Amino acid sequence: MRVVTNHRLAKRNRQIAFWLMIGTLGVLVGSFILMMQGPIEDNPQISSLVLLFQVLVLPVAFVLTLVSVRMTNLWARPPRPEDAIEEGLKGLSNKSVLYNYYHFPARHVLICPQGIFAIVTRWHNGRYTVKGDRWQTKQSIFSRLGGFIRADGIGSPSLDAQRAAEKVQKQLSKIAPDADVTPLIVFIDSTAEIEIEDSDIDIVFTDPKAKPSLKSYLRDLNKENVSTDKKQGTMPLTDEQIEAFEEATT
Repeated sequence: MRVVTNHRLAKRNRQIAFWLMIGTLGVLVGSFILMMQGPIEDNPQISSLVLLFQVLVLPVAFVLTLVSVRMTNLWARPPRPEDAIEEGLKGLSNKSVLYNYYHFPARHVLICPQGIFAIVTRWHNGRYTVKGDRWQTKQSIFSRLGGFIRADGIGSPSLDAQRAAEKVQKQLSKIAPDADVTPLIVFIDSTAEIEIEDSDIDIVFTDPKAKPSLKSYLRDLNKENVSTDKKQGTMPLTDEQIEAFEEATT
């Protein structure tokens, strides 16, 4: 399998996440020092300025914390999604191509004999129930409150996957108008517990030992292709179409 990753973007965003974390710590330390400052009786102007900083620094620190946590989860939290997906796809046809961070909102796009997949990932490891495109978190009130404060909830993976597939479908419309793009939700952490009551979008894990895994999902698709008399091992796009897709989007 060939892997094409936007390393420049990934490295830049990891650096941003790191410096945001450092900046957040600096603001928090600064806010603590400011809070300890008492009024300066012989200089009311300085006292007013210190009071203004005390009022402003906490909301700034809160916003920086939210952005820092989100950037860290998306770009720096190990294992990184591109590595986990590649590891989970070991043994896939060498005709296949995995694109990372070129086709937002599809963070990952896989073109392989089984089809074209717009992949969204989740690093979360909680317990969830899926009903259609609605995801419900099974957590205590304190865990939910913490997730809300950190702004690192699971969101709506189903809607995100649909939007990702639509974007890739649009990008392919002029190159391969008959190609179908399948949305796919991939969990990086195999300890996540997902109860699926109804879902139009398949949900898998990168870990080959988890059920259902990405590898077993693609293996089952191979069996379906054989049972429907589709030629196994045939790519959904020609080499020329893949080349055109890369030139237009990478």
